[in-house]
Formats: sequence, structure tokens, C-alpha cells
Amino acid sequence: MSEAAPVVGVLVASPAELAVMQQAGAILEKLGVPHETRVMSSSRSPDVVDEYARTAFERGIKVIVCTTGISGHLAASVAARTILPVIGVPVASEQMDGTMALFVTAQMPRGVPVASVGVDASVNAAILAAQIVGIGDAQIQARLWKFKDDLAEGLRL
Repeated sequence: MSEAAPVVGVLVASPAELAVMQQAGAILEKLGVPHETRVMSSSRSPDVVDEYARTAFERGIKVIVCTTGISGHLAASVAARTILPVIGVPVASEQMDGTMALFVTAQMPRGVPVASVGVDASVNAAILAAQIVGIGDAQIQARLWKFKDDLAEGLRL
């Protein structure tokens, strides 16, 4: 995004899901929330995912947004290895409509919470991440209030 250190991590399990998550990046940009986007697979590169999750807090990340397919592996792997809030975005694919991914994301094991938004709802995930970060940032709060006011006026995302 900009020169500021990222406070939101956006993780995508495969390049095929990147288009859905680019919408999250656009909203975070609009709200002025520094973020980073990474493509990583908990199945193909579990050590990379583990390292990212374990070091995110020390690097200043405050919230992590992950895609979740039918297995939910990426979000679950990240949530198991960090103390940060994790938001799962169930993603539809050619093989499924996303309903199963939504169910899996909402039914994470006890002690491994993953907040869930709707299927392909990366915009809502980005807004939720910004709201979490905004709790401690007056500038982000002001941009969120403007964003909400614009929605109330009927302006489109």
C-alpha cells in the first residue's frame, strides 16, 4: 500500500482466489489502512504459513484476513498459531458454491476462533478488519464514519 507498516494481513490460499481478495485490498486502500497481501498455502507450504502467523504480531499486524475453501485450512492454520483476530472469507469455486466453505469457517475447533463473513464477502472482511484496527486509531475511525455516512446516503462501494 504505502510507506506505513501494514496493520492488516490479507492471505490468499491460491492465485485463483486472488480476484475475490483484491476487493478487500481496494476497501483497505479507500479507508487508508496499511495492509499486505500474500499468497500462501497451508497444504503446499505449511512452514511459510506458520512463520507468517507466528511473527505477524511482532511485525505490527493487528488483524489477519484469510480465504477459506472447503477445508478452511489456511484460516485454521493461521488462527492456531497467532493471538491476533483472524477473519475468514469463504470462497466459492467451480467445484462448490461456497456454502460448505462458509460452514467450515463458522465451525472451527474450540480454541481456534475464526470470524466469518459471507461467501466471497471480502469487502465485509476488509471493513471488519478496519473497524478492529480503528478502535485504536482516530484517523481510521474518522474515515470509517465517513464511509458509513456515505453508505447511509446511498453511495455505492
